[in-house]
Amino acid sequence: MDRTVVAYVIYLVVSIALTIWVARTLSRNGRVFLADVLQGNEKLADAVNHLLVVGFYLVNLGFVALYLSGDGTIADTRGIFEALSTKLGVVLLVLGVMHLGNVYVLNRIRRRGVMEREQVPPVAPQGWVGTQGA
Repeated sequence: MDRTVVAYVIYLVVSIALTIWVARTLSRNGRVFLADVLQGNEKLADAVNHLLVVGFYLVNLGFVALYLSGDGTIADTRGIFEALSTKLGVVLLVLGVMHLGNVYVLNRIRRRGVMEREQVPPVAPQGWVGTQGA
């Protein structure tokens, strides 16, 4: 079998496995964060979490597929490792950037919600305080 094809198969298997692992980990651990961002609305948090996972899969697997093609044929075993390290490194960087982007956006939404909650007084006003010495 051609070494280039071997490198492609290894790249696809590892990239897809990494994408699935990261998506499941983010989904499982991000649910609590989403519930906080969405002020305890569990159903909405689950729906947003599911939509984020689907989008994550689409973007990452699309990138993995587009990045599959190589520059040329791989002549030896060393070439397989070099090609795989480059391709998998870029895939990992893309996964990390997407994760940080999601966390940044959700944290901004969370902060906005916290600010809105802080603007509402905990107790309704009960009257006016008179000025002293008037």
